[in-house]
Amino acid sequence: MSSKRNRWAPGFSFLLLCSCCMSSARNANALLELSPQEYFSSLRPGKASLVYFSHDVSPGVSPFLEQIESSVEPLQDYGISVVKVNCPKEDVSRYCGKQNTLLKAYLFRGNILLREFPTDALFNVNAIVANVLFALLFNEVKYIASPVDHQNLENSLKGRLNVVFAYVPAIGTAEHRAVMETAFVYGTAHQFILTTEVLLLKSVSTEDTDGLSAQLFFCHCKRVMDPTQPCRRTPMEQPLSTLNIHKYLKLMEAPIVTEVAADPEKVSTVHLQLGLPLVFILSQKETYEADRRTAEFVAWQLLGRAGVALLARDSLGLNVLLQSNVALKTAEEGVPIKYLVLEDTDEIIALVENKLKGEQFQEYEEEEDEEEKENSDKGEAVSLATLQSYVEVAMELKGTSGVSLARVNCWDWPGVCAKQNVTQFPVVKIYEKGERPLTYSGMLGTEDLLRFIMLSRVSCPLKLASVAAVEGYLRGELLAELSPYHTTSVLGLFTPSMKEAREAFIEAGAILKGYITTGLYYGDDALVLSSKYNVPLPALLFARHEERSIDPVLLSRLTPQEIAQTIRYQLLETFPEITVENLPTYWSLGRPLLILFSDSDLGPRDRNEMLRLGRGSDREAFLACWLNLQRTPVGLGILKAYFSTPPPLPLLAWVNLHAGGEVFAFPPDQPVTQSNVLSWLEKCRAGLQLPSTTLSDAPWTPPLPAYNFLRMMESTLPEFTLHTAYGRGDPTGPRQAEAAEEKAPVREEQAEEPRAEAEKGPPPGRDLRGTVPRLVGRERHVKRHAEL
Repeated sequence: MSSKRNRWAPGFSFLLLCSCCMSSARNANALLELSPQEYFSSLRPGKASLVYFSHDVSPGVSPFLEQIESSVEPLQDYGISVVKVNCPKEDVSRYCGKQNTLLKAYLFRGNILLREFPTDALFNVNAIVANVLFALLFNEVKYIASPVDHQNLENSLKGRLNVVFAYVPAIGTAEHRAVMETAFVYGTAHQFILTTEVLLLKSVSTEDTDGLSAQLFFCHCKRVMDPTQPCRRTPMEQPLSTLNIHKYLKLMEAPIVTEVAADPEKVSTVHLQLGLPLVFILSQKETYEADRRTAEFVAWQLLGRAGVALLARDSLGLNVLLQSNVALKTAEEGVPIKYLVLEDTDEIIALVENKLKGEQFQEYEEEEDEEEKENSDKGEAVSLATLQSYVEVAMELKGTSGVSLARVNCWDWPGVCAKQNVTQFPVVKIYEKGERPLTYSGMLGTEDLLRFIMLSRVSCPLKLASVAAVEGYLRGELLAELSPYHTTSVLGLFTPSMKEAREAFIEAGAILKGYITTGLYYGDDALVLSSKYNVPLPALLFARHEERSIDPVLLSRLTPQEIAQTIRYQLLETFPEITVENLPTYWSLGRPLLILFSDSDLGPRDRNEMLRLGRGSDREAFLACWLNLQRTPVGLGILKAYFSTPPPLPLLAWVNLHAGGEVFAFPPDQPVTQSNVLSWLEKCRAGLQLPSTTLSDAPWTPPLPAYNFLRMMESTLPEFTLHTAYGRGDPTGPRQAEAAEEKAPVREEQAEEPRAEAEKGPPPGRDLRGTVPRLVGRERHVKRHAEL
């Protein structure tokens, strides 16, 4: 593979990965001061800024300006700039001319005003950060005032998302800031709920509370499939700080029970990494089910305080007493595992609680160290996953001539990143001698990165000197080394006199570089090729190598952007398989979706009928597509949103997302044929069919401007070329990021929600009958745990 690449490698190129935060890339403590004209001309779409419009500053405003200046650095960590606008006396514009300007600060996203804040609400740095993030995270953090609203929201999330419920005595406190900073990182993984109502807190908490201290609960709603069952709640026992909440959510996301078939000395889990003990329940084949229930019960009792693992002693030959049924591993290095003989689960819980009470967990000695760790944790959300993909790409390209991969930590090299205009992270750039830097804006998985690197090494467009070179290019022979990375070659065909159109095509090629391959021919024989492919010039030829077809397209729009858009559109498939990666492209077409849901690859009959629909005269009125639930599991959640009880698969649905939001299901008793489907669609359009559901018309917005990946990709969009580098039959798709450090083989499973007991007496799994016979004559009072 590498020898083939070396034949056409360019002289020099390398990648720059900026994988950590940019907080030190600027003068973090400086409050930017601008004139009104300078400020409004500097606004960028999606960029958030907190601004204070100032006239002659009075002594009463000075304390507020001090707090605003102190908030510059923490807000920059979230991509939010802080600006003081100095208004001239004669300025009578909307903001500078207001009489109460000195009493307010304004939050903008681009040039859109999101919120006005009274200056007395921004009384310190905590209040500033908390209020600004609260305004920006309006989708991720829902403010709830009543128990009824809270219950309705939880009910809507059952089976889909877990809930993080936070009570703070007042808005703008340090605890409020901690919740908002955590929601910034975890807001897409969990639904955050915030309240200041003591009555609502009392409806959630099982303990008496006076409402003076902030509290947080993790509500396990995702595992509740029965809408009549409540969400189990686990309280956070530590004070509400950003670092504590971060650790707490890591524990809540960990598997309830870990199954281990390895030397327990080599086992590492998130609990041990966070300084908490790990309890092993020793099991054997004969008592596996009882031991599993015991482990699950203990795990729920110790959730957030210790981990629980089920250790199969049969396969290990452990050199321990046969009577031992429990082992305890602590986070201290060099401390051996303790093997114990315990009689019931109460003793396990007491053992762990005593252990925790007897230990003094190490805290950070200085607040600056804690803040640095928190800032670092936020950048792990994306940068570490990208770094893993980047490392895999480096291993794939090892030994390839002309390619050098490097990474830069912007925390250590702020000046380098600032000079390269790195304003968000992670960023991947390609540098080639004599060329302007090329920034990658596609998906951050291994396959997509590798594909971008390989395609970017070829001139775009590739200038072809003869008809023979054109034919070789269209057959895929000229760039045969790139065949694993693209399936369609695009050729621009012009006469020598079409200089303006040719230059526009060259600029379009620069826009698309790294995402597709383009060729250019404008020789004297261009008219011969025009006649052969029956298309007037200027024109584009699309050589689809898998289908062995060449499709001509008349080039009627001659600006670089229009040419690039034409190429993107022509690369769309007739009957695509919808995936997470390509959905934004097809969504942007604005057409209703005629989507066939399947739990496997389509049979020839269904595929042929859907292809006929996609190629028919009505093809511009809708998009015929399909979704494989095996390769795209999120489709199951989509089905649940469309139908209260999903019908059997395969299922054909008409989804009018862009107008009305109606969802119709094709009658299951009719075969999927072109004539049947078109007749059914006419009835749907005429209102003769009842929709299965009507989707909400609420706007779909990103959690933050920095997370607006669709807008980022929309600026170039070439990565949405849907003839992907990996085959349609590949069930794995892009490789997933793996842990960077070597660990013992551990199989982790999420435990099912324990059922409430239906009869009196001890619930199953309460006694330790796994490897030790139950002692005769010893009775203990067993508490019921149906509330779990």
